[in-house]
Amino acid sequence: MTSRAGARKRDTYRHGDLRNALIQAGLELVRDGGPNAVVLREVTRRVGVVPNAAYRHFADRNALLRAIRQAALAQLAAAMETELAALPPADDPVESARDRIRALAAGYLRFAQAEPGLFRAAFSTSDMTDTATGTTTAENESAYGPGGLSAFQLLGAALDDLVESGALPAERRPGAEYFVWSAVHGLAVLLIDGPLRGLLPVQVDEAGQRLMDSIERGI
Repeated sequence: MTSRAGARKRDTYRHGDLRNALIQAGLELVRDGGPNAVVLREVTRRVGVVPNAAYRHFADRNALLRAIRQAALAQLAAAMETELAALPPADDPVESARDRIRALAAGYLRFAQAEPGLFRAAFSTSDMTDTATGTTTAENESAYGPGGLSAFQLLGAALDDLVESGALPAERRPGAEYFVWSAVHGLAVLLIDGPLRGLLPVQVDEAGQRLMDSIERGI
């Protein structure tokens, strides 16, 4: 005989898209506790379904965590797009291209500081495909921002603009995104998990500007 409490548990979930609801509940968990906070039982409890319901959409915890990583990457891309959209128009193509690179880096760093749990979750993988660094696939398409590009692809497009403007020699373009990404990501990690956590906002801004000065000289 089914208990009334059990019936209420199964009847709690009403809004149709269980897969997305599980991902959103997982995002809440990683926002507070990072990727290690994702526990299937807790995710399903928050949504209001029995734990076995998650297996209709995810083979296991790792599959759910992968979907959460993709959603976190999409939020990162959206934050970077927001920085781009806020740029004032520039008449000089070189200045405009450099401004876009700096805006993307600023968006990346701000997202890491504002959403450290999501940022950690987004990169809690050793699989390049999971970070949407290559061709769009069914597995990684949910990592793309509103403009249809991933964070990595936004960076690549901005570097292509540098070449078109004449600010970056074409022969130095191949692989430049890995250099820029490594440098900016390294600063982000130092700011949220390392010895730079105590920097004042003005110091963080200065560190970001000096980093970008170095990157522009290095690529």
